[in-house]
Amino acid sequence: MGEPAGADAEDVFGSGRLDAVLADVMRDAGASVGLVYLRVPGESMLRLALVSGVSQEIAAPWVRIPADAPIPVVDAMRDRSLVWLGGQEEIARRYPRLGIVLPYDFLLAAAPIADDTAVWGGIVLLWPVWHPPRLDEDERGALDACGRRAAGLLRRAAERGSASYPSEPRVVHPARPPEADPVLARSALHFAERLPFGCCALDLDGRLTFLNTAAAELLQAGAAALLGKRPWEVLLWLNDPLFEDRYRAAVVARQPVSFTVVRQPATWLLFELYPDATGISVHVTRVAGPSGAGAGEGAGREPGAGAAAPPGATAPPGTSGAPGTSGAYGISESYGTSGAYGVSDMSVPSRGPAPPPRHAEPVGAGAVYHLMHMAATLAEAAGVREVVELVADQIVPAFGPQGLVLMSADEGRLRIIGHRGYSREFVDRYDGTPLTAPVADAQVLATGVPVFFTSPEDLYRTHPHAPRYEDRSAWAFLPLIASGRPVGSLILSYARPRPFPAAERAMLTSLAGLIAQALARARLYDAKHSLAHSLQTSLLPHGLVPLPGVGVAARYLPAGHGMDVGGDFYDLIRAAPGTVIAVIGDVQGHDPNAAALMGQVRTAVHAHATAGASPGDVLDRTNRLLNDLDPDRFTSCLIVELDPARHRLRLATAGHPPPLLRGPDGRTRLLETPPGLLLGIAPDVAYATTEVPWEPGSVLALYTDGLVETPGVDIGTATAELSGRLARSRPEDLDALADVLIRHVKDPAHRTDDVALLLVRHEP
Repeated sequence: MGEPAGADAEDVFGSGRLDAVLADVMRDAGASVGLVYLRVPGESMLRLALVSGVSQEIAAPWVRIPADAPIPVVDAMRDRSLVWLGGQEEIARRYPRLGIVLPYDFLLAAAPIADDTAVWGGIVLLWPVWHPPRLDEDERGALDACGRRAAGLLRRAAERGSASYPSEPRVVHPARPPEADPVLARSALHFAERLPFGCCALDLDGRLTFLNTAAAELLQAGAAALLGKRPWEVLLWLNDPLFEDRYRAAVVARQPVSFTVVRQPATWLLFELYPDATGISVHVTRVAGPSGAGAGEGAGREPGAGAAAPPGATAPPGTSGAPGTSGAYGISESYGTSGAYGVSDMSVPSRGPAPPPRHAEPVGAGAVYHLMHMAATLAEAAGVREVVELVADQIVPAFGPQGLVLMSADEGRLRIIGHRGYSREFVDRYDGTPLTAPVADAQVLATGVPVFFTSPEDLYRTHPHAPRYEDRSAWAFLPLIASGRPVGSLILSYARPRPFPAAERAMLTSLAGLIAQALARARLYDAKHSLAHSLQTSLLPHGLVPLPGVGVAARYLPAGHGMDVGGDFYDLIRAAPGTVIAVIGDVQGHDPNAAALMGQVRTAVHAHATAGASPGDVLDRTNRLLNDLDPDRFTSCLIVELDPARHRLRLATAGHPPPLLRGPDGRTRLLETPPGLLLGIAPDVAYATTEVPWEPGSVLALYTDGLVETPGVDIGTATAELSGRLARSRPEDLDALADVLIRHVKDPAHRTDDVALLLVRHEP
């Protein structure tokens, strides 16, 4: 379906045009969950714009995603292709961070939102496990059409200059079923009331929308205490991560789940959850305890008949949430929208005193999974800046504070290195606070003990002059201590008073410990990276001196792991009058030792080349030197003598990938030479020198194996692709050509080796 040409940003985000795109693709593809991510201009993050089929709380760890995160939607956008995950095992293997936080069985597809001009974002869809193991042609077509349709909307909004991206993800609700006939709704209500077992309904956010009298009796709480609330937040005996985890499993996997819970003193209850696109129907029955027959049979088993759904079904047949059962919809809609038929209107008393509602959410499965996700995310972070961005972008949506300030201890002061939910003017006033200042953020670092203030009165009783930002009414001041050393402080602020129960305090303290360890590692990484960068810079040429009749361009990319320092090198050396020596090589390893050996090899080659030795002789002499040094590492090297006056090239290789030569007519070929042994293996090795013509207008490309070696790709195929890109290019601008040839390895997250490239053109 197309969109009007006049669609602008307000249409996209205000009038629900993008919402309609998501709803349509979920319907056409039969998906149970949908997420839309957008690439926001000026940010290195993806932002979750729309979510459907799950609650915002479940999606919270992925509200903001780094543009290079190991997440399916990031890979789909980078490669402009579909990513398909056929089940829990494949998800855990390919994307372990996702598998940790959502350890449930489902199928997933991620596709780019892209057109010919740009990649605007991505879409993620989930299916239950009874979906076939592969997408069919219609489902792929629906995803492709969704990407193009959404890209058109976003492109037109950008062209108008009025694109305004939502700051929080918006929930797209599935199409509501038609309102039930009042007579049918009342009949369904009476039907539910006559049942001898408990019946409840939860919305996708986990909040109760209906319960019958039997359920109220089994839960020992009336409708007034439960409706509109999550059961595990109200009922003390349900305050266990198991209940919330089973709810999350039902919502994400769209499969029936069950578990048993003991209600003191000795009542065992079996909960069976049946999900669909509109919510969850819950069946509650009393079962025998451990001392009775069949003890424990309900724990962890699937509900009875009908639990296994056929392919294509959206809920198991025969369950109370199955589509098309008007009575179920009548109950759900009536109880979810008004109290006309509610249990509370029938004056069903509570069977026993209902515990008072709690004013703060307890720490449940969601918080545990968020903590695990944060741990996995921080484990992959490298430098301090990356840690700061991850902490700032993950904590606020996942753990519920309205504000965050992250500070680092530096030379006796607290430096603010990241914040969310505060204006820059406000936080700048407190940057550089002395560690000895009588303020909470400094004091917790001195004592190593976190401090929690549950209300403004609580804060001002201890710190009467503490600043207050807007309506913040509760605070957590957390010291960041790693290996017994102070690293910094973390301040979280909340809009409403918060009691911080013991479990939440323990969870936040654990979170602070993870952040402190990540910051300590990041500081060490930054220090090593700075040293490695200085070493690398000192060993590579500071510039390539222009030479008459020769045009040059070079690129170097360090490996995407380790210390970002390696053994790849290149050089351009003036030799005899009218000739120049081009050198490229690769020392084994990606560490300072490799870089140091690279410096020795480069120096030796430079000395022998300027003495007038042929390329083969230069390799002979350098090889003998390396064998004398006995570095226990091998080196590949290619040396080319360029003679523009005689229109010739003379070259020799020591186990290095052959260069590419692009002729003036665009035809490109590999310059095969006798393969010499790698340098440093044996002392008495002869290296042959080969001569080839070098026509004016030709371009010579020297490169290291990092440019053509990709896991799972044949090196011959990759070299042929590189040759094709060189042949199709315009050789007039060598710098632009160099950028084209390395574009596919620019992403450091997917670059496993150093990359060096040296281009030389014989000027006409």
